[in-house]
Amino acid sequence: MRRTKLVALTAGLLAGGLVLSACGASNTGSGSKEDGGGTSNQAAPSDWANCDMTEGVKAIPDPEGTGEDVKTVNVGVFNGWDESYAASYLFKAILEPMGYDVTMKEYDAAPMYTGLADGDIDVSFDTWLPITHQDYLATYGGDLESLGCWYDNAKLTIAVNEDAPVKSLAELNDAASDFGGVLYGIEPGAGLTRVTKDEAIPTYGLDDLEFRVSSTPAMLSELKRATSNGDNIAVTLWRPHWAYDAFPIRDLEDPEGAMGDAEFIYSFGTKGISEEKPNFSQLVKNFVFTDEQLAELENLMFSEENYAGKDHEAAVAEWLKANPDFVDKLKAGELGA
Repeated sequence: MRRTKLVALTAGLLAGGLVLSACGASNTGSGSKEDGGGTSNQAAPSDWANCDMTEGVKAIPDPEGTGEDVKTVNVGVFNGWDESYAASYLFKAILEPMGYDVTMKEYDAAPMYTGLADGDIDVSFDTWLPITHQDYLATYGGDLESLGCWYDNAKLTIAVNEDAPVKSLAELNDAASDFGGVLYGIEPGAGLTRVTKDEAIPTYGLDDLEFRVSSTPAMLSELKRATSNGDNIAVTLWRPHWAYDAFPIRDLEDPEGAMGDAEFIYSFGTKGISEEKPNFSQLVKNFVFTDEQLAELENLMFSEENYAGKDHEAAVAEWLKANPDFVDKLKAGELGA
């Protein structure tokens, strides 16, 4: 995940007052939407604030992919967003044996939603709601179709080694000496850095910890060193991230909500996709990923110990081989059950 993603995510959290609303939604693709475009025909983005990933899932009509779907799928991948590559390349690997011709192209947020609204992009797997991408949904939502959410724990965190002597941010300052008096951060301009500095540190009085701001690679290097040596370490991090699979770490509890609540990650298609590609659309609606599954796949795809972002197809193939029942469960609507 690149710094631009963290800036976008955290700007959304700050704009939302670090609070997520709780409105009903599900993987049925619901949300009031009539003909036409713009804000006049689209329910507010907060309507997707509390997605039920188990609703609306069912076996796809044609597990072999030999039916009436239009068999070309143009996938928009969010430039620099790790989970977008993970979900997109996973579906590419699943769809191609079913006879689909899958095209992948990277986009930043504005051209992504414009392309979805215009029908140039069939689907994108990485809309964060209800905060981060709410403005795009307010603008383009009438020309999009929700294909449900697939991940429910996208958030900013402060993480520690698994056997650290504290469980909560409220305990961290008193245990500062156990962590060498340092909280390791990432880039100075990242939104995560600002939330840590302006929200978490004053909220929990973390005055005895030096907040050492540097870079994401430097933070990950310190995390690798400390966990390899059995040392305590505290770092700023975010979910989803492959570090949760690569290292023995856990998040500190945040009883005051200083780091912000979790968001949902949704798939959105161009309007009418469920009619043009009903089999494909149901497959997307069935998609659910756990923290562990996403971290495992991202670890394979992006960590230096694995494919280091250089061969997404090989990484996905390795993950699917290690999870041989995933595709069958996806087709049957049994993920997350």
